[in-house]
Amino acid sequence: MAWNLTSWYRRRILKNESIPDDLWLKAIARLRFLRGLTLDEIGRLREHVTLFLHAKQISSAHGLVVTDEMRVMIAAQACILILNLDLDYYDGWVEIILYPGEFIRDYEYVDEAGIVHHANEAASGESWLGGPVILSWENTVAVEAGVGYNVVIHEFAHKLDMLNGDANGFPPLHADMSRQAWSDAFNRAYARFCASVDADEAVIIDSYAAENPAEFFAVVSEAFFETPLPIKQHFPAVYEQLALFYRQDPAQRWSG
Repeated sequence: MAWNLTSWYRRRILKNESIPDDLWLKAIARLRFLRGLTLDEIGRLREHVTLFLHAKQISSAHGLVVTDEMRVMIAAQACILILNLDLDYYDGWVEIILYPGEFIRDYEYVDEAGIVHHANEAASGESWLGGPVILSWENTVAVEAGVGYNVVIHEFAHKLDMLNGDANGFPPLHADMSRQAWSDAFNRAYARFCASVDADEAVIIDSYAAENPAEFFAVVSEAFFETPLPIKQHFPAVYEQLALFYRQDPAQRWSG
């Protein structure tokens, strides 16, 4: 009964809050990583985006004016991660805060001696456990460059990672996935990647991924969608696990 009610409610939203064709086409034309999707996948993404925009509030900061095109563009990037999953993956929070550019993130950390320090730094995105996603619009539109960078995918990958608590690079896996296989693939790739960064070797993803396993998962998720062929070539075991988790094969789209 509950499932039928949910289905009916979603159909009603899709009927009454449909995205105009011109707005949809204009927004997704700016997203390079969507170009390999089939018509069926584009249609499913559009439905996800419609439901997402109904459920989430996109607020602005520092005088930024948020247009409908901006809202659709952000939602499309957020929903590519759950294209073959369900909108329920983003339950438990409602707000996205959009800044014109980078914002200052205040936080505390404990050093090796146990002393608590207060720090602040410029950031392009941030995800809070049970709270909002914060994004820089300037960095959001940088996705058009097509270099594997995507702050929206990065932060929403953190949101998926947080479904079982603090982000640690180990999101809740599907029942048909192996926790051991995930651990083996990511631990080996992360150790190898950190060694390459420490040795100042050339790397195919942002070196920020070496910060911790959670950032490695988020950064490699960006590249999984934006530049999947190099990820499949250099991190084949990680690519396989991400394909199982997201239930998508972006490399096949790009090579097809």
